[in-house]
Amino acid sequence: MSETSNPTSDRRSFLKGTAGGLLILKPKTAFGSQANSTVELGLIGCGGRGNWIGPFFPEFTGAKIVAVADVIREHLDTTAGKFKVDPGRAYYGPSAYKELAASKVDGVIVETPTYFHPEMARAAVDNGKHVYVAKPVAVDVWGCKQFLETGKRAQGKVSLLVDFQTRAQPVYQEAVRRVHRGDIGKPVFCQTLYYAGRPSPDKSKPGMDPGQGRILNFYMDRVLGGDIIVEQNIHVIDVTNWMLQGHPLRASGTGGRADWSGTPYDTGDAYDHFLVTYWYPNDVRVDFSSNQLTNSFSDLCVRCFGVKGCADTHYGGLLRITGSTAWLGAEKDDTFRQGAVNNVKAWVESIRTGRLLNNAEEAVKSNLTAILGRTAAYKQRVVTWDEMMASDERWTADLKLSW
Repeated sequence: MSETSNPTSDRRSFLKGTAGGLLILKPKTAFGSQANSTVELGLIGCGGRGNWIGPFFPEFTGAKIVAVADVIREHLDTTAGKFKVDPGRAYYGPSAYKELAASKVDGVIVETPTYFHPEMARAAVDNGKHVYVAKPVAVDVWGCKQFLETGKRAQGKVSLLVDFQTRAQPVYQEAVRRVHRGDIGKPVFCQTLYYAGRPSPDKSKPGMDPGQGRILNFYMDRVLGGDIIVEQNIHVIDVTNWMLQGHPLRASGTGGRADWSGTPYDTGDAYDHFLVTYWYPNDVRVDFSSNQLTNSFSDLCVRCFGVKGCADTHYGGLLRITGSTAWLGAEKDDTFRQGAVNNVKAWVESIRTGRLLNNAEEAVKSNLTAILGRTAAYKQRVVTWDEMMASDERWTADLKLSW
């Protein structure tokens, strides 16, 4: 990692009045001349996530993927064939994303390692393209500031939607609405956790370019993924911010990495467990913990306690409120798939109608909250939000890809 200076101040929140923190902008012009015109899309990132979510666009919206880009030739060729993309529109190499962003598409889907999200989203917006991007938006504070600036550039021109599945689910929206209206009383304490197994064994192959190998294993690569608290745990951190209607003022923490030597999971340098205490405004404390140690137990949960009850929410599971104003929202929610489908449909609809979407600021706020916890854990001391925002650290991957 290396550092470069590019400090900017924190931004005033502009997302007000919607349950999911999604800014809906008034349309200037609708897509094309007809509401049912075919929306043509480009997919940047032909790995597992891109191939999982990519089919949702034609299946649920009638949009068509007409261009693809990647730095792994095998992935590119397979995905181009899957979507029947013309060979001339399958872009390969380090500049592939720029070529796709400049090509004739209405929107760009970014499903790459987190490290690349700020520059790829910027390239798409600067070329006048709508953007759909996987969470999180950046691995460091510098990248978050860059993405926030891209979100401002997009306002009133194109849609920019970061794919947070929980915020797209009606049962989560209702649970948060009930917390905000006071059904549990004033929030006092939250328990936030993300427990899961290792994402995948080593995906690199003998003789593969080392940079490409890192890309394939980015989940456990600190610089490419941002560490697990940023790349994956952000799901529950985002729900915590949503419930508490803000971001923490400071955090303290610790964490570490178990010994995986001799196993197929011995790859990367990311932590596999974190323990963080966040202090939010109004004297609300959040106990956050995460681990990716064993496949024998998993849970993604946010519990928010007040003197009148508790909001107990589980990604993909139970959502309820206990106490004097009890409510059962769902015994099991299809958060992962249906939330993504809902976001895909909303984004394509915004392109067709011109009712633009933009959740960049809320996405950045949750991203920075995860980075605050990571920084506190790495330093093993209290770190304030202002201290983090003043940092000029920029993470660089130095992949040195050969072509």
